[in-house]
Amino acid sequence: MQTIELNMYQAIAVAVLMLLLGRMMVSKIAFLRRYCIPAPVVGGLVFAIIHMILRSAGVLEFQLDTTLQSVFMTAFFCSVGYMAAFKELKKGGVGVIKFLIVSIVMCCIQDLVGGFGAKIFGLDPRLGLTMGSIPLVGGHGTAGSFGPFLEDLGVANATTVAVAAATYGLISGCMIGGPIAVSKIKKYNLKSSGEVVPAAEGKGTAEVDVDKNTGAMDEADLMNAALYIVVAVGAGTIVSALIGKVLTMPAYIGAMLVGAVIRNVQESRGVKMPMGEMGALGNICLSLFLGLAMINLKLWQLIDLALPMIVILLIQTVIMFLYASFVVFNVMGRDYDAATISSGFCGFGMGATPNAMANMQAVTNKYGPAPVAFMIVPLVGSLFIDFFNAAIITGFANFFANF
Repeated sequence: MQTIELNMYQAIAVAVLMLLLGRMMVSKIAFLRRYCIPAPVVGGLVFAIIHMILRSAGVLEFQLDTTLQSVFMTAFFCSVGYMAAFKELKKGGVGVIKFLIVSIVMCCIQDLVGGFGAKIFGLDPRLGLTMGSIPLVGGHGTAGSFGPFLEDLGVANATTVAVAAATYGLISGCMIGGPIAVSKIKKYNLKSSGEVVPAAEGKGTAEVDVDKNTGAMDEADLMNAALYIVVAVGAGTIVSALIGKVLTMPAYIGAMLVGAVIRNVQESRGVKMPMGEMGALGNICLSLFLGLAMINLKLWQLIDLALPMIVILLIQTVIMFLYASFVVFNVMGRDYDAATISSGFCGFGMGATPNAMANMQAVTNKYGPAPVAFMIVPLVGSLFIDFFNAAIITGFANFFANF
């Protein structure tokens, strides 16, 4: 069998081509648009399937240099760190804090189910984390980053399982969210009251600050955003090294922490941050990072893990349905907004914030605006949960290492 080796420049070029293919497929296939499947995942999965077929037929195998994957990953999570403006948490009020708490509890439940579920099947319990909050609350970005982290700790196939679980989560989260909201609305005869509040549409994104006349981003602000990210990434390596002496954590954690500190210090000094440009650069890095992660998937490694994955992910889905129906709905107030939030929580807790927004939009298009829901869910999903989820995952990774 012939082996084709691609260096880091060729690998990123292939990843971009697959990203473009994914964008074209998403634009033409309604199913992909409906469930908010990311374009890098779609295109990368096509490459991974073709690679599996060619390898299984004994024709050829690709060896990819994914050096740039860690670069883009760190830059993306650094931009997520810059999104953590803690004054927004205070501004959001009690509702935001309550939603953040139920989200943190969900992260813990998912990791416990994943870890102990893997243990029951005779697998490394740390592999169960790739069927827990890593791909579900975390989404594809966290799956692609914590997968290699776990593999470095000796957990085989972590990235492949995590990305596959994240793709499942995107679809299942959208499928169960709507029915929950509708059942609550009908059962309790809930009514909408209020006007729509504009909200962020993606995890790790922010509203874009654009020029009022041209609609274009400011070039100076774009440069400043890039400089902020580069500085935080560099300083973050030192922070990660110091933390690494005490805990085993992903390398990007330092960059996230430094970004958050810089953001909050600068805002306390009254310095305006280029958050729109920062979010745009972060999204670019995420797309490139996901593209590289997807084309490097080795799908043939999933064969022996198919049954454990199916069982554990189905259990996660049932738990999410019950948790959103009976915990989230009650904690968030048992009103129309709470029902809408429960729907969004399924998309958010099984996939990503865009899925939550899609779920809630479908509900409000039929039953009317839910302004509180559209303020709380994207605020927690875009600005805070990644921080807490990373800490929770790291804690369980260390716990299950000795289990």
